[in-house]
Amino acid sequence: MINNINKLAVAGKFSVVISLLVCLCFNGYGQNTFVKHFTTKEGLPSNNCYYTLQDKNGYIWISSDAGVSRFDGNMFENFSVDDGLPDNQIIQMNQDKKGKIWFSALNGQLSYFFNGKIYNEHNDKLLSLLKFNGVVVSFFEDSKGNMWFGTNKNLLAKWDGHFLTRYSSSNSKNQFINTFVYEDKAGTIWASSAHCLRIFRGSKFTLTKKTVAPLSYKTSINRADKTMLFLDHNGLNIKDGNTERLTIKIEEKILNENPGYFYAENDQSVWLSTNTGVYQIKREKTTRYLHQISTNQVIKDTQSNMWFTTSNGIYFLPKKENRIYILDAGQGLSNNNIKSLTKDRKNALWLGLGDGMINHVQHPGAPVKKISLPDKIKYQQIKQLGFDMAYQNLFFASDNGLGIVKNPNGINPEINYLREMSNSGFVLKSFSISKNNKLAISLSSGVVIIDTPLNNLTFSSSAYEEGKNFFSGRSYHVYYDKKQNLWFSNVKGLSELCSDRLNKRYEQHQLLTKRINDIKQAADGTTVLATDGYGLLFFKNNKLIKQLTIKDGLANNICKSIFIRDGQVWVMTNSGLNRILTHKNYAVESFEYTNAMLHDDVNGLYIDRDTAYFATNHGLVYFPISPYDSRNTSPKVLISAIISNRLSLTQRPGNIILSPDHNNIIFYYSAIDFENKTILYRYRLKANGNWTETKNRRIEFSSLEPGKYTFELCARTPNSSWSKPVQVKFTLVEHFWQSTYFILLLILLASITFYKIAVIITRQQKNKEQQQLLYKNKILMLEQRALQAMMNPHFVFNVMNSIQHYINTKDTSSANKILTGFAKLIRKNLDICTRSFITLEEELDYLILYLNLEKKRFGEKFNYHIEIDETIDQDETLLPSMLLQPYIENAIWHGLMPQEEGGEINILITRMENQAMLIRIIDNGIGFDNSLKIKKDSHDSRGMSLTQERINLINQTEANPIQIEVAQNGNSGTIISILIPFK
Repeated sequence: MINNINKLAVAGKFSVVISLLVCLCFNGYGQNTFVKHFTTKEGLPSNNCYYTLQDKNGYIWISSDAGVSRFDGNMFENFSVDDGLPDNQIIQMNQDKKGKIWFSALNGQLSYFFNGKIYNEHNDKLLSLLKFNGVVVSFFEDSKGNMWFGTNKNLLAKWDGHFLTRYSSSNSKNQFINTFVYEDKAGTIWASSAHCLRIFRGSKFTLTKKTVAPLSYKTSINRADKTMLFLDHNGLNIKDGNTERLTIKIEEKILNENPGYFYAENDQSVWLSTNTGVYQIKREKTTRYLHQISTNQVIKDTQSNMWFTTSNGIYFLPKKENRIYILDAGQGLSNNNIKSLTKDRKNALWLGLGDGMINHVQHPGAPVKKISLPDKIKYQQIKQLGFDMAYQNLFFASDNGLGIVKNPNGINPEINYLREMSNSGFVLKSFSISKNNKLAISLSSGVVIIDTPLNNLTFSSSAYEEGKNFFSGRSYHVYYDKKQNLWFSNVKGLSELCSDRLNKRYEQHQLLTKRINDIKQAADGTTVLATDGYGLLFFKNNKLIKQLTIKDGLANNICKSIFIRDGQVWVMTNSGLNRILTHKNYAVESFEYTNAMLHDDVNGLYIDRDTAYFATNHGLVYFPISPYDSRNTSPKVLISAIISNRLSLTQRPGNIILSPDHNNIIFYYSAIDFENKTILYRYRLKANGNWTETKNRRIEFSSLEPGKYTFELCARTPNSSWSKPVQVKFTLVEHFWQSTYFILLLILLASITFYKIAVIITRQQKNKEQQQLLYKNKILMLEQRALQAMMNPHFVFNVMNSIQHYINTKDTSSANKILTGFAKLIRKNLDICTRSFITLEEELDYLILYLNLEKKRFGEKFNYHIEIDETIDQDETLLPSMLLQPYIENAIWHGLMPQEEGGEINILITRMENQAMLIRIIDNGIGFDNSLKIKKDSHDSRGMSLTQERINLINQTEANPIQIEVAQNGNSGTIISILIPFK
């Protein structure tokens, strides 16, 4: 059903104008009143319509032989057997006090619409009791809430909501066929049928001596004041309890045209539907509508609009102040193709038509005087009319010519034609006449000024004087203001000729360079410009003071023509008519109810004091002017459906509760307005939230968070303020894991878990700290042991032998040097052994002392070289104390000394990119692997073992470990690589 709505809306938008014009041209008016026509092209399920009802919300319901439609003024929403109707042929409808809309089907079954859903015997078992052997032709709900159903058989039924009581008669002369039920002011129930009149007493009906003889079951209605109106062979009657009287006498001819459902405004007026049209009958006057169209019903809605139900769709007649009238060929005009209009001093209308015709009529309905121009080709379309200041001469123009009708009100008016002296052709756009009867003509070649057109209606292109009587450039419009200044627009824009001086207004503002279709000047000197795409421009005191566009309320930015009267600017746009009240801060008023006739087919306009006239291709359209009312009634906004997860939600007072997985919700809505098509909506989901405006009739909210919401919706037309918001409150229930209790429980469990983890981490931290203390103690012990093992006993012994040798050979100088170096080494060793980390500079000083002693012992058999990267700050770089000496000592004793020729050690220190320092100890001895093979004893380097153990312990307490690698360099030689992170 929702998809059907959207489909019909699109179809209606494109077909409404064509349908309305067809309605108008053939039979869409009573006398000369325009009546709007709706058919299947606009969305009805069928043109064969039976009954129309306006419900309490304002919707118009139409029953037909293809289902029922609900109409909000803009869109038809259709219901059929697919939506729950027992039969598509619904012949009558009625709404009870609870808001249920009852449908009577041709197959005799009843159903009703309530809260957006149709109920039948399948989803409401009580309806299975309401089965009659006939068609329900009348509904009535009495003051006690009983529903009365009259049928086309000998049966009248009363339904109290639980039990059904049937009434019939065995007397063939007094049967209950087509019974109409009426309740008077005393609460007495009356039953009127074609054969008799009954009164209900207690629990049964009693025949009365009086008779009420309605023409049919369709010609009786109950009124709110508990009186009954009915039509008989004399006319309209009123029944008030026991009394009846004739109120309006109706012609027998009309009563013989098979009257249908009627509407009576009061005792003085009745709207009567017949098989030949609609009659509005008053005591003093009868007006006919829809001539020769079979009409079934007439109703009046809450906005005083009339609706006619026919076998050819439905018709809409606006309330009296919004009615539109047409003067066309049917009322005496030469043809319907009116291209221009004006009025003379006597307030008579002059119309320029197609086929070279000019018509003159004092007022609509008066006799038409006609002037026929001989040259029908050149003057095929009279697109402009205008009088001179004395109203004695009528100027007229077509696309290819211009002429003057002198003494147009005379019996034989004289006609003169504009002639170019060389007989060359020209294309005319517009003309204007000044107070002193100068004529300005807008041509495709430029603007031409003729000083004395009443005496000499000629001009010569060869005699043009640029800037004086000619202004070159394709022009669009000319206009003389009250001060005799000539305004004209051309391809450059707007210009003003003032006292022979040309003011190029287009140089003052970019908007004044645009194409201008019409120019008029208000009494205060404001020049109003109708542009071709940029709205209305207001120019005053040499300045552009105002621009009005669609954003300000204009129907369209393409403005075609202007008329100014009493400070009000009337503008015809490509999409309809607007009135601008300059004295009310440029308030823009729309006339959307006229769009069916004035949407895009207007050739000219003339605004009188109380009537607005429009030249159109289907006649002269006019309507009465009403004063501007800023308090126009806002449209009634209604929510038609609420969908959540493809399920329709029932609209009930109070709060709607939705489960957590229903967090996607769609609102379908509309505004009841039968005259305005442009309806703007605004909505919000929070009471204090910002409003969002839209023209859509559907809003979807996705992935809503749990909580309470209040959906508010307003509507307005271009001429009204915002309507009172309609509200729908709903609560989206949270998931159990989103509830406060669950979150508190989760927080409690998380707190306990965090506490347990904190206890474990604290315990581990304490254990780690204790372990680190053990490691540090062990490191100190190892450092002491390393100190003890640092000085190889062989090294000490050999140093002492060397000193003894130099003393015995009386080489005291050498002995002193070795003894001094050895003493420094011992002192340095004692200094650094007390610290875990020392600087690189201190480590190198210690190594140099050691290496110099070894060099003195072995002489040329041993050499060493130290190379340091210059980017390394030796004074700031730290490394574990006594780290390198054990590896160098091992390289000398086990790598170099086993060779007879000795060898060399290179110590290379470089900076790495990963914030580390690489120390390589390279010797050219017998090689690490070979050294292990030739060892004869199980001696192990105690210093290297202790150093490696220290490094392992240090790595357990530091974030970045020290890496040591010992490898043989090919067949001989050894490389020791030590990677130390910078601290």
